[in-house]
Amino acid sequence: MEPEYDLSKMKKRPNPFAKQLKKQVTISLEIDVIEYFETMAQESGISSQELINLYLRDCVVSQRKLSISN
Repeated sequence: MEPEYDLSKMKKRPNPFAKQLKKQVTISLEIDVIEYFETMAQESGISSQELINLYLRDCVVSQRKLSISN
C-alpha cells in the first residue's frame, strides 16, 4: 500500500443506492405548519424538508400513533 493516496485522481460516480434512500412526494401542508418548521429549521441550521423528514422518522422509530377523535 502507498503511504498516501491522491484522491483527486479518482473518478467520481453517483451513489447507486441514493434513489432507494428517498422518494420524492408532494403533500399539501397548512401554512402555519410550514412556517413552524421553517422557523425551527432556521434555528437548527438545516433545511425545513430535512427537519420534517427527521420528525417523521422519529414517529416511525417510536411507532407514534396519532389520536384522532371526532
